[in-house]
Amino acid sequence: MSSKTLNPQLKSLLSSGTVIPAHPLALNESRQFDEERQRGLTRYYMASGAGGVAVGVHSTQFEIRDPAINLYDTVLRVASEEIDAANLDRPFIKVAGICGPTAQAVAEAELALKYGYDMGLLSMGGLQDWTEKDILQRVRDVAAVIPVIGFYLQPSVGGRIFTYDFWKEFAEIKNIEAIKVAAFNRYQTLDVVRAVCSSSRVHEIDLYTGNDDNIVADLLTRYSFEVDGKVVEKEFVGGLLGHWAVWTQKAVRLLEEVKACKVAGNAGIAQLLTKGIGVTDMNAAIFDPAHSFHGCIPGIHEVLRRQGLLEGRWCLNPKEELSEGQMEEINRVCNDYPELTDDEFVKELLAS
Repeated sequence: MSSKTLNPQLKSLLSSGTVIPAHPLALNESRQFDEERQRGLTRYYMASGAGGVAVGVHSTQFEIRDPAINLYDTVLRVASEEIDAANLDRPFIKVAGICGPTAQAVAEAELALKYGYDMGLLSMGGLQDWTEKDILQRVRDVAAVIPVIGFYLQPSVGGRIFTYDFWKEFAEIKNIEAIKVAAFNRYQTLDVVRAVCSSSRVHEIDLYTGNDDNIVADLLTRYSFEVDGKVVEKEFVGGLLGHWAVWTQKAVRLLEEVKACKVAGNAGIAQLLTKGIGVTDMNAAIFDPAHSFHGCIPGIHEVLRRQGLLEGRWCLNPKEELSEGQMEEINRVCNDYPELTDDEFVKELLAS
């Protein structure tokens, strides 16, 4: 089977940098799929000005793939239908989360194509006993089906650490269009950027931050390396983030501010870096690093529940709940940073 390639319009959007929220899963109090609210979430992301959505990813809950739950197919289909029905007058990237051993990952890539997805966000999680060579072959097999966004996932939520050499070889694989770095670690982030800069595909691969703890600084930073006697520079152009699943309209505005700052020779960078600390403070409340990210998904759900986008913060796993003190932290950041919330926008959207 010949691989799908990325539409040039979508590649242009990806390269210019955009907001791609990681799509949550809407459930009712019986922990059953709430299709109406799921569709409403997709409409919210489009209305917010996001440039795409990532569906079937960590924020959508990996349990959707359990045979007893069997929602992976459904969430891909529902989001795709909603995007198509919107008939947008601008490009919008459909990203499908892909994970598991090679056979599963390839099957998920093929299903994503069936539902009209443009790219696959390929998780490296759950493959702890695989060699880097084996994982690279898995990447090649998936990239032979669908354009791939690589995914460096932090170890605390199921990822693993990879070597610089792994990323350098990874970057050479055809049909890798972008890499999402969610290492939550500056050293490991640096490994990926340096590897891409040292590869022959440096100008073909777009970097997206998944470092929810360092969003603004990632987007403002220009990396510079000497490669074969020449200076090579690279930047994170956008974000594919769980944090951007909430307050998305303000996330879109934030990325616009970052781009304007760069165009203006970094005018206003100090204020943006200060705003970035506020964004990280808000992320700490939602993502719950104080308890090893245990309350991450319920934290996202709680914000969406307060806004009326979700009925509750239920997860497929009943043990996934807010951690002790997390509700108070969410209250605090919503009160301290009203300029970073989009409550009024959501209110108007739901009333329309």
